Parts: sequence; C-alpha cells; structure tokens
Amino acid sequence: MTKVKDIGEQGLLAKLQCFCPPEIIGDDAAVLVAAPEQSLVVTTDVLVDGVHFSNLTTSPEDAGWRAAAANLSDLAAMGASPLGITVGLGLPGDLSVNWVERLYQGMTECLQKYNTPIVGGDVVRSPVTTLAITAFGQVHPNRIIRRSAAVVGDAIVVTGVHGASHAGLELLLHPESGQNLNDAQKTALIAAHQRPQPRLDVLSILEKILNCQSPIQNLKSKIPVAGMDSSDGLADAVIQICRASSVGAVLELRQISLPTAFNHWLTPEQALEYALYGGEDFELVLCLPQEPASALVEYLGEGAAIVGRITPGSTILLHDDQKKFPDQVLSLSQGFQHFKS
Repeated sequence: MTKVKDIGEQGLLAKLQCFCPPEIIGDDAAVLVAAPEQSLVVTTDVLVDGVHFSNLTTSPEDAGWRAAAANLSDLAAMGASPLGITVGLGLPGDLSVNWVERLYQGMTECLQKYNTPIVGGDVVRSPVTTLAITAFGQVHPNRIIRRSAAVVGDAIVVTGVHGASHAGLELLLHPESGQNLNDAQKTALIAAHQRPQPRLDVLSILEKILNCQSPIQNLKSKIPVAGMDSSDGLADAVIQICRASSVGAVLELRQISLPTAFNHWLTPEQALEYALYGGEDFELVLCLPQEPASALVEYLGEGAAIVGRITPGSTILLHDDQKKFPDQVLSLSQGFQHFKS
C-alpha cells in the first residue's frame, strides 16, 4: 500500500488536485468572486484524529463529509451561501495515500450537493492526522445572522431534531445497545452522526418569509435574525446566543424535537441529555419574531419547532409545563468544551 512518505508532498498534491476545479487552483492563492452588494463570510474549523473522528466510528469518506458539513453549517449559521473551501492537511508519513483520497472523496460528495468547490490548501507532515478547513461564503448585509441580534420576545426556532448524532455515535461505540430499535432506526441515527446535513436549505425559505414580513418587499428591509448552529449542542447554542445578546431565555422541555426512535430506547432523562448536550446535529437555532418564526416552522415541517422564547435578564431556564421535571438553569459547564478536564 502506497504511503504519503512514498510519494512526498508534490506527489500527493498532484493526486488531490483532481478534486479541485482546474481553472482556480495552480497559483499561490485562489481568486473568488462575490456577487454585488454581498458581504464575504469566512470560517475555519480544525479537526484532529482521535478527537473529532476515529477509525472506530468513521470511515475516511465519512470523516471528509463531516469536515465539509461542519464548515458549510457555520456558513448557514451566518445566513451565507458557500463560494468555496480550502483544505489544510497535517499527515503522518506512514498514512496511506488511499486514505487521503477517500477523505477527499467524502468531502467532495458533501460539497457537490451545494455546488461548492475545493479551491486550494496545503499539506504538511504531522505526527497526528489533522484537517483544517476554511470556508468562504457570501450574504447580503441585511441578511447576516448574528448571535448578538436576539431581542426580548423573539421565538427560538430549531430547524430539526436534536440528539440523533450523539445517539448514532453511541450505537457505533456500543453496537449491543439499542436492542429495541429496528434496523431502519439504527441506520438513520448512525447516518445522522456520519453524514450530517448542513442546513443551507433553510436560507432560501427564511429569505422568502422575511421578504413577505417586510413592509418593503426586498432585502433592503431588515428584520434581524439571531442564531448559530447546534454543533456543540442545543443548550450551548441557546446560551451562546443569549450571552452575545445580553438576554435570557425559557426553553419549553416538551417542545424540543427528538428522534422518534428515542421512545423505544432511552429514558426521558437520557433523551433530554442527548438533545441538550450531545452536539454535532448541525441544525440551526434561530431567534426571530413570532410571526415569521411560526411561518418558518410550518415551511420546514417535521422536526422544526418553536422551542422557547427570549426573555429579559440573563437566566436560561428549561421549563416543563407538565411539572414532571423541575425548572433547570442551563449552563455551558454541562456540554462539551475543549481542554475541559
């Protein structure tokens, strides 16, 4: 099996260039053209073997898909449509060339769905396989989604179910679990972890709704939308938005969208833990006025829901209107954080 050290940097780059548009790559930098009256949006994500992906749970193709999806999700969370990505690779010399090609195949499979090219990158030697992606997107200035734009009275919308990715990971790590699930349910949960879908589809729907809500039917009329993606968990997203906006929130426990498979597998407490803190669902969490929020949920259909509201103060409260669970104050300390012991 051919290894990276056998063909060197230039040999590997020659193989990877087939995944890039020939008219863009080949120089010291890529040149991307944004549309008139659009702002450029840039995001970078770093993934490390053993932290973000593992041969135990993720094929090279799935690792590539997940890496691309994570960056496209960050663009979607800003309201931006993608223009292209660059890929930085840190690779051990003993890694097989086939593994790297399969990684790029997975990235390409995800990116092609959104007409997004790989426009460049870099390759270096590293003791640990590391993947650093920078994604570029564009958005009209009045349609930028920011964490700091939530206001008291806004509805909190989720674009889909939460907890599925973490459940899929549990099934991969512990195949003996989930005995009450059928094959289709297991497959769906595992796919949610290995092949998450960035919610770029939400943007065109949101734009139509906001245009209808605006007194002037064009992008110059601004209805602020706050939001981010839920890559680090639903609770994390709501807390981060509230902190940036200097507001509080109430989440309604019974409104949080869960995979139906959880009813046959997890206790209510476990299901809630997966949804709030599991992470890597890559749904959008958006805060906007009640009327467009309701219209967005209706357009998106199953899985989308209004899960709470923005309140004065700074407390983020989880509330159960059936009183089976006591009110709970949510905090970042319960979710995943890098460098947390």
